[in-house]
Amino acid sequence: MNFVSTRDNTPPTAIDSALVAGLAPDGGLYVPERIPALADARPGAALADTACAVLAPYFTESSLRDRLAGICTQAFSFDAPLRPLAGEGDHLLELFHGPTAAFKDYAARFLAEALAALREPDAPATTVLVATSGDTGAAVAAAFHRRPGFEVVILYPDGRVSPRQAHGLECWGDNVRAFRVAGSFDDCQRLSKQALADEALRRERALTSANSISLGRLLPQAAYYAHAALRFRAEHGAALNLIVPTGNLGNACAALLARRMGLPIGEIRLVTNANDILPRYFSGGEYAPRATRTTLANAMDVGAPSNFERLRHWHGGDDDALRAAIRADAVDDATIRDTIRSAPVRHGVVPCPHTATGLHLLDRLRAQGDTRPWAVVATAHPAKFETIVEPLVGHAVIPPPALAECLRRPASAHTLANDYAALRHRLQAGDR
Repeated sequence: MNFVSTRDNTPPTAIDSALVAGLAPDGGLYVPERIPALADARPGAALADTACAVLAPYFTESSLRDRLAGICTQAFSFDAPLRPLAGEGDHLLELFHGPTAAFKDYAARFLAEALAALREPDAPATTVLVATSGDTGAAVAAAFHRRPGFEVVILYPDGRVSPRQAHGLECWGDNVRAFRVAGSFDDCQRLSKQALADEALRRERALTSANSISLGRLLPQAAYYAHAALRFRAEHGAALNLIVPTGNLGNACAALLARRMGLPIGEIRLVTNANDILPRYFSGGEYAPRATRTTLANAMDVGAPSNFERLRHWHGGDDDALRAAIRADAVDDATIRDTIRSAPVRHGVVPCPHTATGLHLLDRLRAQGDTRPWAVVATAHPAKFETIVEPLVGHAVIPPPALAECLRRPASAHTLANDYAALRHRLQAGDR
């Protein structure tokens, strides 16, 4: 099993090298040469065991093959429960039970364990560069915090994440540095990609990515979809349909990957905020990235989703085939507010703004007469967005223990101009 670039200008690459590189040399994203069928997964297995079964075909020729089970045990040590909602056939796939209360925790921990296992003891330190629209940076920081041989550099858009998200990015210290960038998430992502493509810089410093462009983020995220779908079919005898809130399309690609591996997943519906690049495309328009709009669902404030390359590659560049495989809808801020306000009575849950976009799409499908079983992917705990959620539901939302611990730590960050030369200088300087 080798991996190729979405831009087809990189020789087939072994998984260990692809994991360490993060981004392919031609600027593309790594994808498997072929997508294997999942042959060995039990509906009643623990999440870590399902993850190992999903990932094993990709690691058959990896030096990590015999350590994969242990890596999955460490990374998937908390559950991803499929919770029934108030409506008949309605479910919530809760992915916020990790240390930073967001779905990014699973794959970030897997990537950290894998890269640590691949690292030679006497190798120079690796800089893990991550652009974040709110949640990725905290998950990566938690996964690599105080891990020997690694430093983390987080780029996040100044003023465009929630206060608690910002604290979660800034509260680590030690080998983690957070930079407030004067720009949007798309600017942060562009700066990160420039650094990863800078051959001269990479001769000076070992760099890798922990964004969803990394293969080490994509593959493990398929595990919780496999886990939920297998259990649902065992209990209900039917395929599970998914509503996935999305920004940079990493989680969406993982859902599609799981379905293409043969998991019992039915329709996949994507939902965005007012940054409607994807809904416009999937309804027949051109794929046209735009300047990012700031919304309540800030982790989805993406105007140029990187993982679109993977979706298009998997469908041979055929837009009609891609549009036939997935649909997408957009939800504005006013509707997000209304959905958060009504969700405790209508669905029996308090959602974060991102999850609220999915709940609204579920409501819309039910109003149209859709009776199929649907699961909305709950991407983050509502306590990360208390300034938005609490006034709408009329009561405090208690942070889970791990998030509360993060909030008790002191926090600090550096400012960074929206300029690659400034980032390059900081990376060259290291901790100085």
